[in-house]
Amino acid sequence: QSGMSLLGDDEPADNASLTDPSEVREWGIEELTEVHGRRYMLRSNALELFFSSGKSVFFSFSRGAQGAVGSVYRRLVRTKASGLKYCFLDDAGRALARYKITDDWVNRRISNLEYLLELNCFAGRSYNDLMQYPIMPWILSDYTSDRIDLSNPACYRDLSKPIAAQTPENAAIVQERYRTWVDEEIPAFHYGSHYSTAAYVLSFLLRIEPYTTSALQLQDGRFDCPDRLFASLSDAYSSCTSPGNSDVRELIPEFFTLPDFLANSNNLPLGTTQAGEEVGDVRLPPWANGDPVGFVRVQRQALESEHVSASLHQWIDLIFGFKQTGKAAVDACNVYYYLTYENGVDVENIDDPLMRRAAEAQIANFGQTPRRLFNSPHPRRKAAS
Repeated sequence: QSGMSLLGDDEPADNASLTDPSEVREWGIEELTEVHGRRYMLRSNALELFFSSGKSVFFSFSRGAQGAVGSVYRRLVRTKASGLKYCFLDDAGRALARYKITDDWVNRRISNLEYLLELNCFAGRSYNDLMQYPIMPWILSDYTSDRIDLSNPACYRDLSKPIAAQTPENAAIVQERYRTWVDEEIPAFHYGSHYSTAAYVLSFLLRIEPYTTSALQLQDGRFDCPDRLFASLSDAYSSCTSPGNSDVRELIPEFFTLPDFLANSNNLPLGTTQAGEEVGDVRLPPWANGDPVGFVRVQRQALESEHVSASLHQWIDLIFGFKQTGKAAVDACNVYYYLTYENGVDVENIDDPLMRRAAEAQIANFGQTPRRLFNSPHPRRKAAS
């Protein structure tokens, strides 16, 4: 049992209605900085609150409680209107314009990383929900050279194309899949998997807590097969870009901010591959010289490079924009399984318990597409003066 109430400064919490009053949590309204409407399991039934301390809390309301979500959201916004950044479920695109976030990026007042994190937040992605974790693009395509020259365009992936359609051969394979798909109930798609899932996030962050524990829970108390673990940057990129492969994952923010996740500092027993290689630290590209800090530094430099600044808007079109659905998505080889989309299924109206659980399992385990933020081509970032 759970509840939420807004209290005055001298008003005590009423814990009588709770089964365990010790579970009550309180946050000062004066510390609230942002309020965002959220989806959970593709239902519009959640809120995420951000505080000046840097902490955040994610509330998922019970089935059929969308009205309560809106009521709490409006009351929070009214209670602290001054200086509060807020965005409800159907207001994300307008909220971006209201806060001039895209304008700030176009005019180079914020970095590429800052802008992508803002887009993720307004599109409903959250560090508090592994099923909707923030998404970042693969930036580099060279994970085998001894040295890397970030001024060379050849070392970058093509941001105008999905990661699994980087080459004409790959694009032809997924186009053929879409063209020849025949099913009366399931719409055609290029990819039966998704670029962001809870399993992918846990795979990347396996070596640090609390993700180690979450990964063990997912695998019934055991680590996954060593050959399937995230163990090599080169192998991971090759898996996403090899012809016909079902691995179409993009990256997460930690690749640009947190070197710790690449080292097996906790000496986890991750096992030995069939080739006889012990899985420990993630194998980095030769140009990183075995240094996770150096690797993340180069990743960040690449993300903020002029080459990426000039083309990042095209990746935004794919993930958050007008190429997410419709003819533009078909032309861009960017159509995923229909249950990954917000309007792919109305779980609330599935009465059959077995059918509802099947749909929920699909949503929980196989990816959720972010809320669409832009209905027209995203503007390009201005060139550096």
